[in-house]
Amino acid sequence: MRVSVIGLGKLGSCMAACFAAKGHDVIGVDINSEFVDAVNAGKPPVFEPDLDRMIEKGGTRLTATTDAKRAISETEVTFVIVPTPSKPDGHFSTQYVLKAARPIAEAIKNKSTYHTVVLTSTVMPGDTLRDLVPELEEISGKKCSKDFGVCYSPEFISLGSVIRDYLYPDFVLIGESDERTGDILENFYRTIVENSAPVQRMSYVNAELTKLALNAFVTTKISYANMLAELCEKLEGGHVDAVTNALGEDTRIGRKYLKGSVGYGGPCFPRDSVALASLCRMFGLEAVIPEATEQVNARQVERLTELAIDLVPRDGRVGILGLAYKPDTNVVERAQGTELAMALTEAGIQVAVYDPNAMDNARKILKESVLYTESADRCAQVSDVVFITNPCSEYAELELESLSRSEGKTTIVDCWRLLDSEHATNMCNYIALGTDDVLKAETVQSRKTISHNAWIENRAA
Repeated sequence: MRVSVIGLGKLGSCMAACFAAKGHDVIGVDINSEFVDAVNAGKPPVFEPDLDRMIEKGGTRLTATTDAKRAISETEVTFVIVPTPSKPDGHFSTQYVLKAARPIAEAIKNKSTYHTVVLTSTVMPGDTLRDLVPELEEISGKKCSKDFGVCYSPEFISLGSVIRDYLYPDFVLIGESDERTGDILENFYRTIVENSAPVQRMSYVNAELTKLALNAFVTTKISYANMLAELCEKLEGGHVDAVTNALGEDTRIGRKYLKGSVGYGGPCFPRDSVALASLCRMFGLEAVIPEATEQVNARQVERLTELAIDLVPRDGRVGILGLAYKPDTNVVERAQGTELAMALTEAGIQVAVYDPNAMDNARKILKESVLYTESADRCAQVSDVVFITNPCSEYAELELESLSRSEGKTTIVDCWRLLDSEHATNMCNYIALGTDDVLKAETVQSRKTISHNAWIENRAA
């Protein structure tokens, strides 16, 4: 099939590459000429694991252009994956969706064949039918479901594993204008996915709500696990892994996202939860669950900051391993490690940082307020207290033997419990977040002659 993809960012470029790798002729479209040039040169326009391999596999079937109208004219199906930024009220803006719709409609106007438009960007319930469809009809002069079709089909992927998530989805969601258009898209997806994923077909509004509801449910699960982690830190013998592993055995709950560690971040989860709460309030409904989820998440960095200040000696340094919001990505938006670094520097604490992928993006935010190190081991070596803030496998390989310090052992706060606790305990002051290690550390801290508040006052003085 001949396919066009409007938007060659982190998701769109992966989508286009997957389609081409599966044998379809794909034209990518973006206003960023650097992205277009990269694709045409056979190179990834953005960082994402396996994207280079998929582009190579797609070969000459994948091309790119800045001319959207031409791309739509030469293809049968168009996927739209452009930004939908959050507005002050928490709703998503469709300004870029409507901007993308204009050349699509202009091309459809001159086409004699049926064209399928697939909106993948996350929008609010009602936006596809209220905004996109009328725009396409007005400019093209044609009717949806008669001359062209529209589907709302968001993806459920995670940065760092986008390629895998496209090829092996848990399910495929299609909100359709009509059965014919839904059939076209479902049959196309069957040529892409490799795991016979079930397809859920429904109306636009139900698909739009499903997208929001799913992400908001996952964030609620994360915050629930983090609440349990905080409880385990206060209970003698408490260990969140013991609790969540047992909970995860129940098929009504499941293990995914039930870790108990740090708060969620990134470009999707925080804003989707806020959007669902905003949607509830718009209809006069209570938004207790999404609001509570956000409240729990908002205090996680504060919780880590307080622990860091308690643990770090005067004039000491805190090391942070993990500036991206998750492993295998360079995205630092709402990332717990980056936000912790900001909070600590604002409190006057020296900070060293390391991330294998996100140093450049973190530097745009942290500027020169922190020490950038060349490796996880080096970051740990120059720090008195080290926080592991995302579960990158590289951090699990820390050379603990190199952490001996003349003035005392290094303290490691393992937010994801990556390290072997027995070995780590022998080599450093090891604190596994979500366990009574925190309680023990707080007990020791309370016996110090200089209290937490007095220490802060001394620094301020």
